[in-house]
Amino acid sequence: MNKYLEQLVNLSQIDKKIDSYAPRIEGINGELNEKKDEIRSIDEQVETIENEIEELKTQISNTNAHIVEFNNKIKDASKKSGAVKTEKEIKALNLEEDLAKDQLEAANEEISRLERIIDVKHTSEAELKEKKLEIEASLKELENRVSSELEEIEKDRSKVYAQKDSLLGEMNQKVLTFYEKIRKWAKNTAVVPVRKQACYGCFMKINDKTYSNVIKSEDIVTCPHCGRILYKETNEE
Repeated sequence: MNKYLEQLVNLSQIDKKIDSYAPRIEGINGELNEKKDEIRSIDEQVETIENEIEELKTQISNTNAHIVEFNNKIKDASKKSGAVKTEKEIKALNLEEDLAKDQLEAANEEISRLERIIDVKHTSEAELKEKKLEIEASLKELENRVSSELEEIEKDRSKVYAQKDSLLGEMNQKVLTFYEKIRKWAKNTAVVPVRKQACYGCFMKINDKTYSNVIKSEDIVTCPHCGRILYKETNEE
């Protein structure tokens, strides 16, 4: 294989490996972010529940104030009962007292209802906090594993970058510029093999003359259809 072509094939494979690190790192960090998002979601739910509990407590406090008011009305009605003289006044007073008693009963029932809701919300809050503790423990284990994986990736990436720097130092600048122009649009398919007389970049069949030149590997040959750099794979590859 032509020296320059061999360098391009190696450079293409190195670039492909370098580009593979980003999605790997993104995937690893994605696991961490999912756990952190779960914890944030739980915190938001707990905060919402706590605010709802405070609102319910405020309603209970207001209802208790009404209970005091209704009790006072009932006491006042009892005091007035000795002073009334006509049957009309007695009926009016009894009606006022009965209304106050009904309101008092309704207020007490409302407090019981609100307290039951608070109990349910406290239970939900406790379950969420327990779930958060489990996720936090899982997150800690994941962080330790991820840290180790990222460290290994960084070591590997440093070696690959060193290989690339070494290769770039040996390459002809015109050949490198030619490769970079193709790579701008072809990305990691700038240099592709020919299989079954077809370019494995655009998958179009190439003519016999071009195919013959690819097999000889004496010059850098590009696909007549897409412009990618072509090479013939060796048995080892």
